Amino acid sequence: MPPSLRRRLVSALLGGLAIAGGPGSAAEPVVVFKMPPLPPPAPVTAAAAEEPDPPAGLAPREPAAPETPAPGPAVTGVPVTSWLEAQIALAREGFSSGPIDGVGGAQSAAALRAYQESRDLPATGALDAATRAKLVLTVPPLTQLVLTAEDLARLQPLEPTWVGKSQQSALDYETALELVAERTHASPHLIRRLNPDVDWTQPAPGTPLVVPAVARLPKTKKAARVMVQLSARVLQVFDADGGLIAHFPVSIASRVEKRPVGELRVTVVAPNPDYTFNPEVFPESEEARTLGRKLILPPGPNNPVGLAWIGLDLPGYGIHGTPKPEQVGRTESHGCFRLANWDALTLLDFAWSGLPVVVEP
Repeated sequence: MPPSLRRRLVSALLGGLAIAGGPGSAAEPVVVFKMPPLPPPAPVTAAAAEEPDPPAGLAPREPAAPETPAPGPAVTGVPVTSWLEAQIALAREGFSSGPIDGVGGAQSAAALRAYQESRDLPATGALDAATRAKLVLTVPPLTQLVLTAEDLARLQPLEPTWVGKSQQSALDYETALELVAERTHASPHLIRRLNPDVDWTQPAPGTPLVVPAVARLPKTKKAARVMVQLSARVLQVFDADGGLIAHFPVSIASRVEKRPVGELRVTVVAPNPDYTFNPEVFPESEEARTLGRKLILPPGPNNPVGLAWIGLDLPGYGIHGTPKPEQVGRTESHGCFRLANWDALTLLDFAWSGLPVVVEP
């Protein structure tokens, strides 16, 4: 590994990016994390999801799930010492705090409380001693990723109009920074901070990067129920014994009357879908008001439903990804339930036709 890259890793870890503790709480004593040397990058391709029949207007293509950098070699479990490490450790367990940014905000506290409840710990939302004894790192939190020529070749500008988007070959990533951030479940601001010397306007193939080491959650249990809590803006997945498998921030409908409450069912699971743009659903768009016809938008991470569509038995409703993961849980939708693309792909692995989805106020 180049010395400059190693220095950035050590600086990021020892600096912590944010002190341990919860919002408004006292910090726990910091235990220095001694990171072993990182291996060469070895991307892991996400497993392809089973592709059922799509709903009307959604045509699944070959999944374009982003590859994830492989974590480093196993080490003895070390308690997390910062919110950066905690977010990474939580993501590895299926408890998403949204884009990993090293900041202990509301979504991080919610993910930590869900983890604490699942481990029979006091649900404080703080990195207290009891939590740190459970939430440990068994592989280094950061790893090395190298941009390839194939990564850079797939980038393309996103047309500003709906008609322009419908004429693109794919609604793929616009920039290398966007691609790396989504691939590693991270905030673009964190990726920039970890890689201050990278020219993101013209990154070269072979550029080594420091990134969070987070892979797609392995499917070790079968989902029996999904619960959406509207007031908390979270979506959780449970197994048949009531155990919590996964926790995600979620965006909900802006209008109260568009928020269904009660039990729904999954009817279809479609990876990497097309999107049928219906101008009647977007009255706020001047272009939509004058378009007068529907459009088929190609698949890709910048598709309006992102990389996954999980249709529900209420017409027009589904759970899906989004081209703007940093807004999940903070902004509202036209009616569907939005997840970050990486969380939507995780849920896609657990979803099956008939899976109950309980929506609570």
